[in-house]
Amino acid sequence: MTDRVPGPGWITHAIWWQVYPLGFVGAYPAAEPPRPDEHRLRRLADWFDHAIELGASGIALGPVFASRTHGYDTTDHYRIDPRLGDDADFDHVVAEAHRRGLRILLDGVFNHVGPDFSRYRDAANDGAAARWFRGRPGRFHTFEGHEGLITLNHDNPEVADYVVDVMAHWLERGADGWRLDAAYAVPQAFWASTLPRVRDRHPDAWFVGELIHGDYAAVVRAATFDSATQYELWKAIWSSLNDGNFFELDWALQRHNDFLGSFAPLTFIGNHDVTRIASQLTRPEHVAHALVILLTVGGVPSVYAGDELGFRGVKEERYGGDDAVRPEFGSPPMQLDAFGVEMWELHRYLIGLRRRHPWLHRASTTAVRLENRGYLYETRSGDDALLVALNIADEPQLFKVGSGRAEVVAGSAAPPPEVVDRVTVEPHGWRILRPV
Repeated sequence: MTDRVPGPGWITHAIWWQVYPLGFVGAYPAAEPPRPDEHRLRRLADWFDHAIELGASGIALGPVFASRTHGYDTTDHYRIDPRLGDDADFDHVVAEAHRRGLRILLDGVFNHVGPDFSRYRDAANDGAAARWFRGRPGRFHTFEGHEGLITLNHDNPEVADYVVDVMAHWLERGADGWRLDAAYAVPQAFWASTLPRVRDRHPDAWFVGELIHGDYAAVVRAATFDSATQYELWKAIWSSLNDGNFFELDWALQRHNDFLGSFAPLTFIGNHDVTRIASQLTRPEHVAHALVILLTVGGVPSVYAGDELGFRGVKEERYGGDDAVRPEFGSPPMQLDAFGVEMWELHRYLIGLRRRHPWLHRASTTAVRLENRGYLYETRSGDDALLVALNIADEPQLFKVGSGRAEVVAGSAAPPPEVVDRVTVEPHGWRILRPV
């Protein structure tokens, strides 16, 4: 493992609370689009104390720029979506976040734009405007077949200048970094030519590219990203728990170790594009296992708003199929059922453990015992280490903690903090131990 990880120093301690603003404040979908004078974006700030209590250090925002529908069909990257409010509302949200020590991550859609984007409206009769897009008038390329998402021409220097200026503009307004939507669809050379120009002006900014498949490390290196979304690990976590196959998770963690040699991936068990973890898992008690994995392996963890409250929701492959995982939030505090209370307390506890062990940002994992339904792994960075025992079988399992002894520091069924050389984990339970 190399010593260098891209990105600013503050990212070492980052734990994101991710929010999809248009859904969160009830702006989309809505029978009647809210007016700018409703200032709905400000409602986010009402939840920042909740994020602090959770243990988050930053707010990862979904799209906040002008668009016609879901926010990913941008019409003006310099304008706050009028359904959310205006520039003053953005300034208020940033100020309230920074006052609490929270960072702000913006969602930048620079692969494509919506049909109301000014240069697209001009493209039919303006050759210079048409050169902003791939293809030709009447037959411009679209993103993954969505006719309302028109692909930008990333070979055009004007497009590069525009993207650089947009990113720098909002960083100057107080943002701390950018998630780069559909980054996998944009030529890596484009990012390699634009991001250094933004970093020259904002060296403390952080840039994470949305990647789904492939060699994450190679793309991060070529595109000059600081990080990438770790969808491989997300899939392996829920799939291994549902299938009773920890071999899949161990394989993904070996890949994850390789990535950690050059960058710290953005890790998650939920976001605005996928079925919520409480609905994805066959057994609700395994949500705890998923969260334990997320918060004990290397990377930059992100919690999707509502997961910490036990929200459920299934993403469907149809128009409006994301709505169930992007609900409106009212005013805090929220009334919770028993499962929601359990999830809230577990999230707070495990995030607290993560913050007490900041070395986990760079930690790599090694299997100590690996079976289909029993998994003991060591997570280590230098001299610092923890042991994690996971049992998803219907009977208790006895785990030997290795060649030495370890102190139980956390687990299901409220285990006592004893020093042991082996530990029995109840059915569908878990333990975290510290070698002594």
